[in-house]
Formats: sequence, C-alpha cells, structure tokens
Amino acid sequence: MHSARYQTEVIHIRTDVQGTLIARPNRFLAIVELGTGGVREHVKAHVHDPGRLTDILYPGSSVLLRKATGLKRKTGWDLIAGKVSDDWILINSSFHGQISRWVIENGIVDLLSDCDSILLEQKYGSSRLDYLLRKDGKDIWVEVKGCTLAEGGVASFPDAPTTRGRRHVEELVKARAEGHEAAMLVLIFRPEAECFKANEIIDPEFSEVFSRAIGSGVAVFPLLFAFKAGIICFCKQLPVCPP
Repeated sequence: MHSARYQTEVIHIRTDVQGTLIARPNRFLAIVELGTGGVREHVKAHVHDPGRLTDILYPGSSVLLRKATGLKRKTGWDLIAGKVSDDWILINSSFHGQISRWVIENGIVDLLSDCDSILLEQKYGSSRLDYLLRKDGKDIWVEVKGCTLAEGGVASFPDAPTTRGRRHVEELVKARAEGHEAAMLVLIFRPEAECFKANEIIDPEFSEVFSRAIGSGVAVFPLLFAFKAGIICFCKQLPVCPP
C-alpha cells in the first residue's frame, strides 16, 4: 500500500477497454492486443507522451485505452494509462492542461491562487510558456511538466532528453532576472513518489538548468496525483529531493 491517499477529485477520464501492449514502434504509436468475447485483435493506439516510459510501456504490460474520435485519425484508440504494480499511471499529457488549470483555480498553491487573470500559452523570449498569471500587479510565468518516472520513492523528470524542456526552464530563469515571479508545476503521477528531482542521468543539461532555476528563485511545486477508477485525484505536494 502506498502512502499517497486519494483525496480530492480533479477530473474524470473515461477509459473504454483494458489491453496488453504488444509493441511501441515509435514514440507516438502503440500496438495493443484487445480480447473481448474470446476474440483477440491487435489495434493501433496513439501515445500522447513523448517520453520513453520504459518502466510502464513494455511488451506484456497492461494499458487502458479510450476509443478515439475524429475522422482523420490514423489510430482508432488513445492510450490513457499503463499499470505499474497495482497502480494505473496516467501517461496521456493531453490532460495536463485541465489538471494544471484545476490546481490554479482551486488555490492548491498559494503563489498561484486568487489571480486577477489567467492567460494560456503566452510567448516569453523564444518560447511559449504554459501560463501567464497576473496577481496584485505582478506577472507570474508558469511552466507545467508531467512526471511519470519514479524509482525508490524518487520521482524524476525528464525520462528522455528534452531540449525544449530545458529551454522553458531557462526562460523562467530569465523571467526572474527581469523581476517577474516564475514557477514550475510538476504533475507527478506515480503514487509511490516521496520527493522530486531533476533527472541528471537522463539529461544532465536539464538538471543543471533546474538547479540554476531554484537558485534564482523559480518556485518549484511537485504535486502528486493518482488515477483511480477513472478519476484523477490530488494527493499532496511533495518536496524537492535534497541534493
């Protein structure tokens, strides 16, 4: 039993069927075996997460799918979650916007609560950051990252090298240098996690920028979520792991 308690309902995410992963030919495609009524078939599912996900998606792993909508789709299904031990882990980043918006609007983090305005996808420097919040006459630039990797109770990001992610954090550092508030929301979907750190083994350059961001005053909020019975629940805020 993990220490995370399922506390506050955030959003409902419908899933239609459970299957078994056969292969992941590329980052965005999974081949999944479905079995209903004694008939087994292989279907193509879109993977809406650019990470490696190697401890979640591997031949034989259990996954949850949702029937896709849209006439121009090349895949008939969306991959929603994968199973690790007894836990379903959300691995579909298309829901990060809804979850992070819930965090901001429900005052989960004091710095980001009671804002006068919430603007999405605003340009700063050479990037677009997820949110520009305005509060008490100040700008707060916010970037959101999703974390699906954990080992030994330590959640870490990224699970694949990310030039784009590093650039986003560099923009937060610049925002602080120019007198703005800046924050990173880390949405962690591994209920066994007890703290969060940058993954220096996978991406040492991101890790270096992350450390510099904390030193410059960028606020980091690792938030733990769980996916249970089709509901994303907020559990608690985690600390950043000590160096």
